[in-house]
Amino acid sequence: MLRPGRLVLQVQDRPEGTPLQDGRWGLSARTAFQPGVWTEDFVRDWPGGCLGLYCGGGWHGVLPLRRLSASDGPRVKAYRKHVRDGTLAPVLLWWVDHLDGWLILDGHDRAVAALAEGRVPECVVLTRVSDEEAWRREAEEIAERHEQRMAGLGADRQRTVLERAHADTLASLPYEAGSTPFLPLPGGRAAWDDLAARAVFQCPGD
Repeated sequence: MLRPGRLVLQVQDRPEGTPLQDGRWGLSARTAFQPGVWTEDFVRDWPGGCLGLYCGGGWHGVLPLRRLSASDGPRVKAYRKHVRDGTLAPVLLWWVDHLDGWLILDGHDRAVAALAEGRVPECVVLTRVSDEEAWRREAEEIAERHEQRMAGLGADRQRTVLERAHADTLASLPYEAGSTPFLPLPGGRAAWDDLAARAVFQCPGD
Protein backbone atom coordinates (compact mmCIF):
# COMPACT_ATOMS: atom_id res chain seq x y z
CA MET A 1 0.00 0.00 0.00
CA LEU A 2 1.39 3.40 -1.02
CA ARG A 3 1.35 5.79 1.93
CA PRO A 4 0.93 9.60 1.67
CA GLY A 5 4.24 10.17 3.47
CA ARG A 6 6.10 8.20 0.83
CA LEU A 7 4.30 10.15 -1.89
CA VAL A 8 5.52 13.42 -0.39
CA LEU A 9 9.12 12.21 -0.32
CA GLN A 10 8.93 10.90 -3.88
CA VAL A 11 7.57 14.18 -5.23
CA GLN A 12 10.04 16.29 -3.23
CA ASP A 13 12.96 14.24 -4.55
CA ARG A 14 12.11 15.15 -8.14
CA PRO A 15 13.00 18.82 -8.69
CA GLU A 16 12.03 18.55 -12.37
CA GLY A 17 8.61 17.48 -13.55
CA THR A 18 6.85 18.11 -10.24
CA PRO A 19 4.02 20.55 -9.52
CA LEU A 20 5.40 21.34 -6.05
CA GLN A 21 6.55 24.90 -5.41
CA ASP A 22 7.05 26.95 -2.27
CA GLY A 23 3.84 27.15 -0.30
CA ARG A 24 1.37 24.93 1.53
CA TRP A 25 0.21 21.67 -0.01
CA GLY A 26 -2.20 19.02 1.18
CA LEU A 27 -2.60 15.30 0.49
CA SER A 28 -6.02 13.80 1.09
CA ALA A 29 -7.57 10.42 0.41
CA ARG A 30 -10.46 10.39 -2.05
CA THR A 31 -12.61 7.35 -2.69
CA ALA A 32 -15.84 8.98 -3.93
CA PHE A 33 -16.33 11.24 -6.95
CA GLN A 34 -19.20 12.95 -8.69
CA PRO A 35 -21.02 10.84 -11.30
CA GLY A 36 -19.24 10.90 -14.65
CA VAL A 37 -15.76 11.79 -13.39
CA TRP A 38 -14.34 8.34 -14.18
CA THR A 39 -16.67 7.59 -17.12
CA GLU A 40 -17.60 10.23 -19.70
CA ASP A 41 -15.25 12.85 -18.18
CA PHE A 42 -12.26 10.50 -18.00
CA VAL A 43 -10.09 11.33 -21.03
CA ARG A 44 -9.15 7.99 -22.58
CA ASP A 45 -7.92 9.29 -25.94
CA TRP A 46 -4.41 10.67 -25.55
CA PRO A 47 -3.11 13.09 -26.69
CA GLY A 48 -6.12 13.88 -28.88
CA GLY A 49 -8.89 13.80 -26.25
CA CYS A 50 -11.48 16.52 -25.69
CA LEU A 51 -12.59 18.14 -22.44
CA GLY A 52 -16.29 18.86 -21.98
CA LEU A 53 -16.05 22.38 -20.52
CA TYR A 54 -19.62 23.60 -19.96
CA CYS A 55 -20.53 27.16 -19.00
CA GLY A 56 -21.38 27.30 -15.31
CA GLY A 57 -21.04 23.56 -14.80
CA GLY A 58 -17.28 23.12 -15.06
CA TRP A 59 -15.65 19.88 -16.07
CA HIS A 60 -14.35 17.93 -13.02
CA GLY A 61 -12.83 15.16 -15.10
CA VAL A 62 -9.55 13.24 -15.00
CA LEU A 63 -6.79 13.83 -17.55
CA PRO A 64 -3.91 11.35 -18.00
CA LEU A 65 -0.40 12.57 -18.77
CA ARG A 66 0.43 9.68 -21.09
CA ARG A 67 -1.28 7.16 -23.33
CA LEU A 68 -3.30 4.64 -21.31
CA SER A 69 -2.39 0.96 -21.40
CA ALA A 70 -4.86 -1.61 -22.69
CA SER A 71 -7.08 -3.17 -20.03
CA ASP A 72 -5.73 -6.62 -20.98
CA GLY A 73 -2.07 -5.58 -20.98
CA PRO A 74 0.29 -7.57 -18.72
CA ARG A 75 0.93 -4.79 -16.20
CA VAL A 76 -2.76 -3.88 -15.97
CA LYS A 77 -3.74 -7.55 -15.60
CA ALA A 78 -1.38 -7.83 -12.63
CA TYR A 79 -2.93 -4.75 -11.06
CA ARG A 80 -6.44 -6.11 -11.65
CA LYS A 81 -5.63 -8.98 -9.30
CA HIS A 82 -4.65 -6.41 -6.67
CA VAL A 83 -7.99 -4.67 -7.23
CA ARG A 84 -9.86 -7.90 -6.54
CA ASP A 85 -7.69 -8.58 -3.48
CA GLY A 86 -8.16 -5.04 -2.14
CA THR A 87 -4.40 -4.38 -2.16
CA LEU A 88 -4.09 -1.88 -5.02
CA ALA A 89 -2.14 1.29 -4.18
CA PRO A 90 -4.04 4.56 -4.74
CA VAL A 91 -3.78 6.74 -7.82
CA LEU A 92 -2.06 10.10 -7.24
CA LEU A 93 -4.11 13.00 -8.64
CA TRP A 94 -3.31 16.70 -8.78
CA TRP A 95 -6.23 19.14 -8.65
CA VAL A 96 -5.73 22.01 -11.14
CA ASP A 97 -8.30 24.72 -10.56
CA HIS A 98 -7.90 26.48 -13.93
CA LEU A 99 -8.47 23.14 -15.64
CA ASP A 100 -11.35 22.40 -13.27
CA GLY A 101 -10.20 18.82 -13.06
CA TRP A 102 -7.51 16.38 -12.01
CA LEU A 103 -4.27 15.27 -13.64
CA ILE A 104 -2.97 11.76 -13.02
CA LEU A 105 0.56 12.20 -11.64
CA ASP A 106 1.12 8.54 -10.80
CA GLY A 107 -0.93 5.39 -11.28
CA HIS A 108 -2.19 5.43 -14.87
CA ASP A 109 -2.18 1.62 -15.07
CA ARG A 110 -3.72 1.29 -11.60
CA ALA A 111 -6.59 3.54 -12.69
CA VAL A 112 -7.18 1.45 -15.82
CA ALA A 113 -7.10 -1.74 -13.73
CA ALA A 114 -9.65 -0.47 -11.22
CA LEU A 115 -12.00 0.71 -13.96
CA ALA A 116 -11.64 -2.59 -15.82
CA GLU A 117 -12.83 -4.33 -12.64
CA GLY A 118 -15.83 -2.02 -12.40
CA ARG A 119 -14.43 -0.02 -9.48
CA VAL A 120 -13.80 3.67 -8.95
CA PRO A 121 -10.04 4.02 -8.35
CA GLU A 122 -9.05 4.90 -4.81
CA CYS A 123 -7.02 8.07 -4.98
CA VAL A 124 -4.79 10.45 -3.08
CA VAL A 125 -5.25 14.07 -4.18
CA LEU A 126 -2.45 16.64 -4.12
CA THR A 127 -3.86 20.17 -3.68
CA ARG A 128 -2.31 23.59 -3.29
CA VAL A 129 -3.92 25.08 -0.17
CA SER A 130 -4.15 28.72 0.85
CA ASP A 131 -1.06 30.36 2.30
CA GLU A 132 -1.18 30.91 6.06
CA GLU A 133 -1.28 34.69 5.82
CA ALA A 134 -4.24 34.55 3.42
CA TRP A 135 -6.38 32.14 5.45
CA ARG A 136 -5.65 33.94 8.73
CA ARG A 137 -6.70 37.25 7.18
CA GLU A 138 -9.92 35.64 5.95
CA ALA A 139 -10.49 34.13 9.40
CA GLU A 140 -10.29 37.59 10.99
CA GLU A 141 -12.83 38.96 8.51
CA ILE A 142 -15.19 36.04 9.14
CA ALA A 143 -14.84 36.45 12.92
CA GLU A 144 -15.69 40.14 12.68
CA ARG A 145 -18.82 39.47 10.61
CA HIS A 146 -19.79 36.66 12.99
CA GLU A 147 -19.63 38.98 16.01
CA GLN A 148 -21.86 41.48 14.23
CA ARG A 149 -24.47 38.80 13.48
CA MET A 150 -24.38 37.36 17.00
CA ALA A 151 -24.95 40.79 18.53
CA GLY A 152 -28.41 40.96 16.97
CA LEU A 153 -29.57 37.48 17.98
CA GLY A 154 -31.53 36.59 21.07
CA ALA A 155 -32.79 33.02 20.57
CA ASP A 156 -30.46 30.36 21.95
CA ARG A 157 -31.26 27.98 19.09
CA GLN A 158 -30.25 30.50 16.44
CA ARG A 159 -27.08 31.33 18.32
CA THR A 160 -26.17 27.63 18.55
CA VAL A 161 -26.64 27.11 14.80
CA LEU A 162 -24.53 30.15 13.94
CA GLU A 163 -21.79 29.15 16.38
CA ARG A 164 -21.56 25.68 14.81
CA ALA A 165 -21.44 27.09 11.27
CA HIS A 166 -18.80 29.61 12.33
CA ALA A 167 -16.62 26.90 13.91
CA ASP A 168 -16.93 24.62 10.86
CA THR A 169 -15.97 27.45 8.52
CA LEU A 170 -12.89 28.43 10.53
CA ALA A 171 -11.79 24.80 10.84
CA SER A 172 -11.84 24.34 7.05
CA LEU A 173 -9.95 27.54 6.12
CA PRO A 174 -6.38 26.18 6.44
CA TYR A 175 -7.24 23.35 4.04
CA GLU A 176 -9.23 25.14 1.35
CA ALA A 177 -7.84 24.75 -2.14
CA GLY A 178 -5.83 27.73 -3.34
CA SER A 179 -5.18 28.78 -6.91
CA THR A 180 -2.89 26.56 -8.97
CA PRO A 181 0.41 28.36 -9.64
CA PHE A 182 1.76 28.64 -13.16
CA LEU A 183 5.30 29.44 -14.26
CA PRO A 184 6.49 30.93 -17.55
CA LEU A 185 7.44 28.33 -20.15
CA PRO A 186 11.22 28.24 -20.67
CA GLY A 187 11.87 29.58 -24.14
CA GLY A 188 8.91 31.92 -24.10
CA ARG A 189 6.49 32.33 -27.00
CA ALA A 190 8.74 30.56 -29.51
CA ALA A 191 8.78 27.42 -27.35
CA TRP A 192 4.99 27.59 -26.93
CA ASP A 193 4.42 27.98 -30.69
CA ASP A 194 6.65 24.97 -31.32
CA LEU A 195 4.76 22.83 -28.79
CA ALA A 196 1.40 23.96 -30.15
CA ALA A 197 2.42 23.21 -33.74
CA ARG A 198 3.39 19.66 -32.79
CA ALA A 199 0.18 19.14 -30.79
CA VAL A 200 -2.32 20.32 -33.42
CA PHE A 201 -3.12 17.26 -35.49
CA GLN A 202 -6.61 17.78 -36.90
CA CYS A 203 -6.67 21.51 -37.60
CA PRO A 204 -3.19 22.69 -38.66
CA GLY A 205 -4.64 26.09 -39.55
CA ASP A 206 -5.42 26.76 -35.91
